[in-house]
Amino acid sequence: MKKIILSTALIIAVLIGCKTNSNSNDSKKLEITFEPKSDSNVSGTATFIEKNGKVTFVAKLAGLQPGIHAIHIHEKSDCSAADGSSAGGHWNPTFKKHGKWGIGEYHKGDIGNFTADANGNGTITLTTDEWNIGSGDPTKDILGKGLIVHQGADDFVSQPSGNAGARVACSAIIK
Repeated sequence: MKKIILSTALIIAVLIGCKTNSNSNDSKKLEITFEPKSDSNVSGTATFIEKNGKVTFVAKLAGLQPGIHAIHIHEKSDCSAADGSSAGGHWNPTFKKHGKWGIGEYHKGDIGNFTADANGNGTITLTTDEWNIGSGDPTKDILGKGLIVHQGADDFVSQPSGNAGARVACSAIIK
């Protein structure tokens, strides 16, 4: 009887250990690099990390004009056009009006504004459960989309894109 109890305890301990290990591997990470557009010198990277049902996004950019800039997810992972127009419009799988993230209606791609310092460097971070990486859910999956940095600020009002000006950097959100 003691052997059965010890064997059962050992099996349970192994199963718990395996479950714990698999949970720690449930995160997904995607790093992408921006390319300059519209004759800019903008460069940078973006990282998406999915863990526990949430995606944390961090973009770090350089070569911007000092001031406020918009960043959005666009519908296509195509950065081939010199002006970034090949990325299409904002990613809007739920057919909402353009707006400010988290307030009223907004596109799933309406990330928002960030500030570039006097040296042209800027960073933006967002954590959300409204995105994922590679699930295939057309209302949440960011893979196959484009990430665009704009010359100016998003006014959060103008339809359909916030009147943020030229596309100065682009990156495809792909593996």
